[in-house]
Parts: sequence; structure tokens; C-alpha cells
Amino acid sequence: MIECNSIKGGKIKISKEKLSFRPSVYAVIVKDDKILMTTVRSNGKHFFPGGGIDLGEKVEAALKREVMEETGIEVEIEKFLDFREQFFYWDAADEAYHMFNFYYLCKPITTDLLSDDKVDDEEAMMPRWIEIESLKNIDDNIEAVAEILKLL
Repeated sequence: MIECNSIKGGKIKISKEKLSFRPSVYAVIVKDDKILMTTVRSNGKHFFPGGGIDLGEKVEAALKREVMEETGIEVEIEKFLDFREQFFYWDAADEAYHMFNFYYLCKPITTDLLSDDKVDDEEAMMPRWIEIESLKNIDDNIEAVAEILKLL
């Protein structure tokens, strides 16, 4: 059995056979003293725009596609920030993943965000520019967000 982090919080044990491999890419987009975050529908927490890399899709293309779908903006990738391995359980679909998550610092080319009803994603919603300092003090933040913010 593999211990996975549930999107709703806590841990859940999943058989190894239930896991799917899922490489993912996330954008850390900074503008002035703000960072672009989305809200995770399943738990209400903030997270970086991004998601799964499709088979045959290059990392850079996946990052730009995911950011566009979830926020409506175009980005330029500045540099690689971090890699994190994660065992993740998505409760809503009863799916478990062995994830390789790649985080990139990005510069916004455009800055006008999608309206909430135009976001094209099952889990990401409400893209917002948020003061970086305010995120560092949120107790319910996802661990990866706190760790990535330390790299800025």
C-alpha cells in the first residue's frame, strides 16, 4: 500500500496498482509584490496554475497551455525553480497518482485574468493576483506552496 495525500486533506492508503504516473508542471508567476494563484475547488486552498503534461507534449507547451486554461494569461518561462515527487489521491474521481511536479518561475506577458465563469479546469478556479506576504501567513496553505515561496 502507498500512502497518498488526499486533495481534501489527510492521508489515504492506496494499492500500488491503482496509481497512475502523472508528470505535472506549475507556474510561479510574480508581478510586483503579487503572485498569481488559483483556488482549488475541492479544498478551497490556493495553488499555482498548472497541471498534467499530456503524453507527447513538451513541458514548456504544457505549462503555457495550463496557465492559459486556468488564468487566461500568457507567460514567459524564466527559470526552473523546484521538483517535487508526490503521491496524490483525487477524491472526486477516485484516482491516485504518482506525480512528478516541476515548478517554473514565469514572467507574465499579459495580465488580464479570465472571469471566474471562463476558467477551463475541473479543479482550478478563481485566478487572483495575491500579495505574496499574505500567503506566507496562511495556516491552511498547501505545504508545496509554502516551500516554493521560500525560493522567491
